[in-house]
Amino acid sequence: MAKTKTQRHRLVIKSDLNEVPVVEEFTEKLSTTAQFSEADRDSIAISVTELVSNAISHGNKCSPDKKVTIEFEVNKEVFIVSVQDEGDGFKPEEVADPLAPENLLKDSGRGVYIVRTLMDETEITVNETGTLVRITKRSQTNPKI
Repeated sequence: MAKTKTQRHRLVIKSDLNEVPVVEEFTEKLSTTAQFSEADRDSIAISVTELVSNAISHGNKCSPDKKVTIEFEVNKEVFIVSVQDEGDGFKPEEVADPLAPENLLKDSGRGVYIVRTLMDETEITVNETGTLVRITKRSQTNPKI
């Protein structure tokens, strides 16, 4: 059985929401090249866009002195993305439940929930260098045999 070649890519962007479409386009090209299904590509793009937007807005507070690092590990079986900000971090367990009646009409607070719903795995690590979120999507088109 042939070993699946994994591509690794790293993007470092400034904390500017105008950078989000660049990351989204790059993500979509990678997921298409890796032959993920359209549904998987959409889930990945939505999740990466949400995480990068959160890293810029909430993590780095749009500070021009801070960067967001996005790392990709991609092959035809799995798509892994890590998004690292340089902010003060947050406590994921303290994020309000977006499905609670008192939160249903709020304008924000659904990002982590959406990402966890769309991806197969979501890991959040907060440390002295900021928040690192690592997401994984397994291909439904090319499952590992």
